[in-house]
Amino acid sequence: MIPGLVERLAKVAGLASLGVMLLAASVSVQARPSRADRELEARLRSHIETLASDDFDGREPGTEGEAKTLRYLGRQWYDIGLVSGTNDPGNQWFAPVTLVAREPAASGAQFMRKGYRTPISPDDVLVLTSGKRSLVRNAPLLFVGKARGLDFTRNELAGRVAVVLDGDTPDSQRQNELLALGASAVLTVLDGDRTIDSVVARRQRSGYALADDSLGGDLEAFISRHSMATLLQGTAHTLTALEEAAANPDFSPITLDVTASLEATTRETTIHTHNLIARLPGKHPEEGAVLFVAHWDHFGECGESTAEDRICNGAIDNASGVAALTEVARRLAKGPQLDRDIYFLATTAEELGLLGAHAFAENPPLPLERIVAAFNIDSDAIAPSGTPFAIVGRGMTGLDAEIEKVAKAERFKITKSDEANEYVRRQDGWALLQHDIPTVMVTTAYGDIDRMRAFYDSDYHRPSDDLEHLSRPLELGGELDDVKMLTALGRWFADPKKVPTDIVQ
Repeated sequence: MIPGLVERLAKVAGLASLGVMLLAASVSVQARPSRADRELEARLRSHIETLASDDFDGREPGTEGEAKTLRYLGRQWYDIGLVSGTNDPGNQWFAPVTLVAREPAASGAQFMRKGYRTPISPDDVLVLTSGKRSLVRNAPLLFVGKARGLDFTRNELAGRVAVVLDGDTPDSQRQNELLALGASAVLTVLDGDRTIDSVVARRQRSGYALADDSLGGDLEAFISRHSMATLLQGTAHTLTALEEAAANPDFSPITLDVTASLEATTRETTIHTHNLIARLPGKHPEEGAVLFVAHWDHFGECGESTAEDRICNGAIDNASGVAALTEVARRLAKGPQLDRDIYFLATTAEELGLLGAHAFAENPPLPLERIVAAFNIDSDAIAPSGTPFAIVGRGMTGLDAEIEKVAKAERFKITKSDEANEYVRRQDGWALLQHDIPTVMVTTAYGDIDRMRAFYDSDYHRPSDDLEHLSRPLELGGELDDVKMLTALGRWFADPKKVPTDIVQ
């Protein structure tokens, strides 16, 4: 062997070993969260622990839980340095939203067959209305089977009670189409798995609307298959024959020898609640604004009356989203002043039908066309750090290309899958989209769609959505990534040079 070779090889081997050790140490250091990240994670957890505590009693609109929630968030946002965003001197920070809760009160139905009253047990018929009181007298029944409203003319339906078959797939859209075309009411024959009792159990809960919404007096009735068959005895038609006719491709509506008088009433309760709106002023507000949104509300006490834990705390849904919203505001407020205004909106009544978001859009603090982009934050803390981002609302706005640019600059990955769009109608972004505000959710929570589906199947809208009983613990690593990404999106879209107004319209 060449003299000294052994010594040189040993020396090289030693250096290589040292290099491996140094590399491992470097990786170990990089894997450890920075102090800033640890502090951010601690703040996120603190917000969630506070808002999802039993002391806030599930954050139900119109309750003391709402008052505590809004006081907490208002103080946080004020201390961050935000200013009121309501643009209403009479209602600084808190924009009033008035809701009306309606629940079924009374139901009545009478049927006449060839001029004679046909008694039907009240337990076999249910009549509901979307208004305060609705009444139809002696309206002829028109059997339409499983056909849709678009299959008929207004003249065929006007003044008649449309009789539909329920089957195994109840279709509220079909009923709405028939009513829109002039049917006096829709009578559904429960010929599938549903029963009157199951309909009562589902529909006895209150329905909610904004107080300014003019709800019609649409009538919707349900009858058991047995009672419908009894009703048709002695007429020219049997229910079995009608069902067979409805299956024919050339089916046309059939007028029955029966008339109906239907009546329903509701009880109304007015709920006074609020959106919280704040603003981070920009240097050039005339260039438009960026909007961040998260709903603060949940269901209050919604567990079974006999359950030990009745409070639906809403830790994931949506204390986590409001926590992220607050920390995005903090990070943006600490940086240099941006060109465009940034608005922060914590909505009420999302769980009751996206009503707070609709109220904001119907009475906005700025012209809606000035909102360049809106980002909704809902149910974070689902996925671990490093999970790809999903765009809920992908392909529905002009924002996607710009979001991709920001993700690339921040070294975040965005999934190309559209699977998350199956949830687009279930969050405030959908309400804003209906008002032509370009809105998406950009989040890791839907980046692993199986994790999100597991949450929907386990803790979603249940008392177990709290820090003690969650099926899986909070994943604050993914939420921390969300805050970073959303902050970067805020800075990017607030820059008119990077995002001229016409790019996203």
